[in-house]
Amino acid sequence: MASLSRTRVKICGITRPEDGVMAADLGADAIGLVFHRPSPRSIDPDRALQIIGALPPFVTAVGLFRNEDPAAVRAILAAVPLTMVQFHGDEDPAYCAAFGVPYLKAVPMGANAEVADYQRRFATATALLLDSHGGNKMGGTGQGFDWRKIPAERHKPLILAGGLHPGNITAAIRDVRPYAVDVSSGVEAAKGIKDAELMRAFLRGVYDCESHDQ
Repeated sequence: MASLSRTRVKICGITRPEDGVMAADLGADAIGLVFHRPSPRSIDPDRALQIIGALPPFVTAVGLFRNEDPAAVRAILAAVPLTMVQFHGDEDPAYCAAFGVPYLKAVPMGANAEVADYQRRFATATALLLDSHGGNKMGGTGQGFDWRKIPAERHKPLILAGGLHPGNITAAIRDVRPYAVDVSSGVEAAKGIKDAELMRAFLRGVYDCESHDQ
């Protein structure tokens, strides 16, 4: 009997309306908009409004922040109709829950990854995003991590990120069985510029893996 569940897909670091539309047309469930100014994929609220305004219905717009001043987060939430936010720094549970918006919390999957601790501490998170970021890095580097660090016991939906691309997405889904996958640099022609063929190949890898499991 075929499973009714499927792996969701988020394409992060969208900087152009046409890339957001293409991601949605290819089957992405969500797009990520970066509001961390040092990032080469950072955009301002005006550009975010253009991107979101071009999206078809039922596509989730996620705003990414890293150690941002709370007033700045609130200002963007007031100006941009984000469905969800993603906190990618050292934010604590109280900070993340203070905005009254569904949120994802990134877990740095370094040598001392503590996924179980994050699942306990961030009880209000919608899901945890497992990425290779750490120190001054904020993800989007194209670097992966050892998937064996991911615990089998899961109290929260887990989103797999870090070093994903069309060549390894099928193995990632089969080995990890995440709720969702998140890709940025793995489907880019240049930083912040998505490649339609790479996005198509990535989504095809997700669908092919699931069709073989049925």
